Amino acid sequence: MKANVDVFAGTALVVLWSSGFIGAELGTAEAPAHTLLAWRYSAAAVLLVAWCWYRQLRPTWHAIRIHTIIGLLCQVLYLGATITGIGMGVPPGVSALIAALQPLVVAVASSGVFGDRIGRVQVLGLLVGVAGVSIVVAGDLSAAGLSWPVYLLPVAGMLALSAGTIGQRTLAPKEPIALSMAIQCSVSAVSFMTWSVLAGDAAPPMTGGFGAAIVWTVVLSTFGAYGAFLYVVRRSGPTRASVLLYLTPPTTMLWAWLMFGDAITWFGVAGLMVSAVGVALFLRRPQVSGSIDRISCHSPASAASIVSSSAKVTK
Repeated sequence: MKANVDVFAGTALVVLWSSGFIGAELGTAEAPAHTLLAWRYSAAAVLLVAWCWYRQLRPTWHAIRIHTIIGLLCQVLYLGATITGIGMGVPPGVSALIAALQPLVVAVASSGVFGDRIGRVQVLGLLVGVAGVSIVVAGDLSAAGLSWPVYLLPVAGMLALSAGTIGQRTLAPKEPIALSMAIQCSVSAVSFMTWSVLAGDAAPPMTGGFGAAIVWTVVLSTFGAYGAFLYVVRRSGPTRASVLLYLTPPTTMLWAWLMFGDAITWFGVAGLMVSAVGVALFLRRPQVSGSIDRISCHSPASAASIVSSSAKVTK
């Protein structure tokens, strides 16, 4: 029974996390990415704050400080840097591949900072997972003629996400999931709305497509994906939940095929198989004592709209 629940939860995590790409595809056809993110997080924050008020969940100043830091690192800086890089011409596949290195960065940083260890089989699984993602995005790595500093933006985003992951362990938040999400979404809403105001495009397009994208990303990508991620984290450990995200790019390829008619390539099929092998290797046996399984934090917006976008293959 426990195994069935784990399989269902892991499958839901991968599918829902991938849904962010579809929402981004729908929303950015109507407005800039930061406008979409501003209204997505604003809607999510209003709903979450209302729910917390109804449930009489009140944050302490300590909780506000902790989740402000985590939200800025894992959502605002990660999304802001990565999306800006893509907007300046960095291929989504390159950004996805950089983002997929996050579990390895966290593993190395955790080993150096906390003395954590990870088994050889798990290390192999991580490397195979990166190889699978590389295969999926191989067709999307065409040179864009950009100056190399532009590529530092997705690198900075990945490092911000990694820093937030380490900070998650250091700060050790214990608030209910809804309250944690309410604070982080509120911080993200203020940040992205400020960005949109300064850019002069904060007003949402009054179109059905934009509204549908907001509903999609709030329900599936924020509540669904992040809720599934936190559930898997609490049940099986955050590093294992993170490793499951290696399956996001090829899964999004299937989403794009079903909804937009994007072609499924042999690169995508091969990447899916290799990524699955990597995940299976990582989950093959329990990690070594003192492992990094207790640390990680992700934004479904980021992995979904950025990592997942790598699966959009050439038609």
